[in-house]
Amino acid sequence: IYTLEIKVEHSNQTNKFALVTGAAKGIGKSIALKLAETGINVAINYKSSKDDAVRLSDSIKSMGVKSFAVQADVSSLTEVTEMMDKIIQTWGKIDILVNNAGIIQDQLLVRMSDDAWDNVIGTNLNGTFYCTRAAIKSMLKTRWGRVINIGSVVGLRGNPGQSNYTASKAAIIGFTKAVAKEVAKRNITVNCVTPGYLETETTAILTDAQKEFWLSAIPQGKFGELDDISNLVLYLSDEKSKYITGQVISVDGGMAV
Repeated sequence: IYTLEIKVEHSNQTNKFALVTGAAKGIGKSIALKLAETGINVAINYKSSKDDAVRLSDSIKSMGVKSFAVQADVSSLTEVTEMMDKIIQTWGKIDILVNNAGIIQDQLLVRMSDDAWDNVIGTNLNGTFYCTRAAIKSMLKTRWGRVINIGSVVGLRGNPGQSNYTASKAAIIGFTKAVAKEVAKRNITVNCVTPGYLETETTAILTDAQKEFWLSAIPQGKFGELDDISNLVLYLSDEKSKYITGQVISVDGGMAV
């Protein structure tokens, strides 16, 4: 009996420095841990979950890589500028940016307030713009970089009650493609990962009827796992993904097909 063992090894990333926005919990936390496992130093951005962010940063440092938690509301240009300045002053560069921070304020369009629209666009879209513009300046100097934007399946197929969220995520797709073309010759890639429904705190509180409704829209008939997202982000952060840019990659069990 012969056993075939397939081992996937990632490039040496010990001299790479990453920023993951909205990293204190959920998808962002999973991504931060996955990057750190391969030796990437990770800055943990948070808006209000300071304790969670500090605990995560401590966990990452226990792996033997550098990390610190940095507060910033990504919808604020002033706070993003201060955050980026702190990272550059501490590490000298940003090699990998994961734009994960995002919020939802759901409501049918006819009932949606101006604030609900502005808040979601401000965090999800403007935050991606502010962080990417600042990080790209660092990447251009070193002529190497990876930008991974976290979109959503609803940015591809729409969702009632989420016109603001859908608009922000659809816009991020266009933003990804445009920026990818701008920096393609500088050894910088820009891609967008669009998660579907995952096994998280959000889906855990759904009723059985709600779960059945959403599962019926997923060809695989199951929710995804956080690792499904973080494993792809890790690959897109690696040197081995150097010929992939401007792409929108769905991780949704076939929901966007």
